[in-house]
Amino acid sequence: MIDLGDSWQRAHLALRLLAIDPSGLGGAVIRMRASPDRDALLHALGALPHPVRRIHPAIADDQLFGGLDLSATLKTGQVSFTKGFFQSPATLLLIMAERCDRALAGKLSQQIDQTTTHCLIALDEGADDQENAPASLADRLAFHIEPAGRRPIAVSVPAGTGPDTPATVKASGEDIQTLSDLATHFGISSLRAPILALRAARAHASLHGRVTLDQSDLEAAAALVYPHRATRVPDPQDRASPPPAPSQDANGTDDTETALPDGDMLIDAVKAALPPGLLEGGVPAGTTSRASGAGAGQARKSNRRGRPLPSRPGRLDGRNRIDLVATLRAAAPWQTIRRKARPDVAGLIIRPADIRVKRHQDHSDRLLIFAVDASGSAAMSRLNEAKGAVELLLAEAYAARDHVALISFRGIAADVMLPPTRSLVQTKRRLAELPGGGGTPLAAGLQHAAQMAHQAASRGLSPTVVVLTDGRANIALDGTANRAQATKDADRIAAMLRGQGVQGLVIDMSTRPQAALRTLAALLGAPYLPLPRADAQRLTDAVGTAIGRP
Repeated sequence: MIDLGDSWQRAHLALRLLAIDPSGLGGAVIRMRASPDRDALLHALGALPHPVRRIHPAIADDQLFGGLDLSATLKTGQVSFTKGFFQSPATLLLIMAERCDRALAGKLSQQIDQTTTHCLIALDEGADDQENAPASLADRLAFHIEPAGRRPIAVSVPAGTGPDTPATVKASGEDIQTLSDLATHFGISSLRAPILALRAARAHASLHGRVTLDQSDLEAAAALVYPHRATRVPDPQDRASPPPAPSQDANGTDDTETALPDGDMLIDAVKAALPPGLLEGGVPAGTTSRASGAGAGQARKSNRRGRPLPSRPGRLDGRNRIDLVATLRAAAPWQTIRRKARPDVAGLIIRPADIRVKRHQDHSDRLLIFAVDASGSAAMSRLNEAKGAVELLLAEAYAARDHVALISFRGIAADVMLPPTRSLVQTKRRLAELPGGGGTPLAAGLQHAAQMAHQAASRGLSPTVVVLTDGRANIALDGTANRAQATKDADRIAAMLRGQGVQGLVIDMSTRPQAALRTLAALLGAPYLPLPRADAQRLTDAVGTAIGRP
């Protein structure tokens, strides 16, 4: 019996079960950086029943599914097709899975659902928790392999006996109910999880030569399939499922036994395999993660640089770049028909509909626009904390590719105190002395932020507006002291920002949460975060969490 609490032992067992039922279990996510230990794990994949074939996130559709063989078609004059990876059984090794886009993830997910001859290994090399293999793929793969520390054991996997062996293992209705209840206890909503756990339990029983499931099979399956899917730790009071109706024997004694001991053992097996800190709070109450990646902005389409995307039909207008190979592929199948219609034309006959243009995807830099309330007696404190937060965030800007700007609103207007910059020296010089006092022209601050966000978007940046205020807006856009009109102006500009697709965050720095700011956040479509008396470090952490920075 292996130690299910040891990550290397679990990794070893997961590979052995994959060798027995690769297609039924779907595959695994292996999250490791390049190292001799990872090489040992990947070498063990050679024991899987099907050959291992590497694919990468930029792979073309014709390589996956097969497509037109251009050279053979042009040479013979007859349409010829190439074979794709999915046309024969294989173990597909997706390298750099954290860079897999949604389009490729959807295609791979569809193949996993439709075929019974393929197994996918997603090799996740992400440097942090914000870079992960696509969730749609991970949900279809039974195991998540992420060994900790140095490899204490030799990873060797004996050749499996094929995917038909686990089908001979019998599972009772009670076993299925136990795995389903256990998934519910850990807050796992996906129906694939208990199905994959049952496949893993059968493979584990087959590995040990059993034809029926026992407690050790259920424990091993739960420890391998559930931990990385868990969203909560069960309350001890919720561990036991409602007992069945008691039955009595001839002597009138109750012979029903509670399932609590087995339930405790299974829950403890899953808890022992939970990664450290997996369920600890990472997003403050009332906020949601708004972005993914390690600071990069929104993905955008480009025809010049970035990750290659599949080409699309287009026209030669002097701005697009033609994809010559894709254009020839589109034109090749029609050459015989076109040559009969135009026998006087020599060479290839290419029509405008055949033109394919190149596309790429890159990520824009992000601009964090701080709109800071500098009004009233507490202005100096808020500005000092904002200064500290801006400097802390800017210190990370070189790694995260973020720009930072600061707008201060007080009196009857707003001022741009710091234009978009990544210069730490310029930031400290501009933030050395900031004035405070007067009314709260929140609408003016939002208006300046909206203008800056629009200008940033036109330059290819992804703007995010962070509003720091106590919520007591009392100066309207026309400069009059009208609290009702000031609130309406602020709400109107917030709705406009949301319509422009600008991300945001509203931080309430008043001593008590303000309903008006909660409404403003809802109109902006942004998280609302009450942080009274927040210091610069807490403010920086809150902003980083809300925008998706690790």
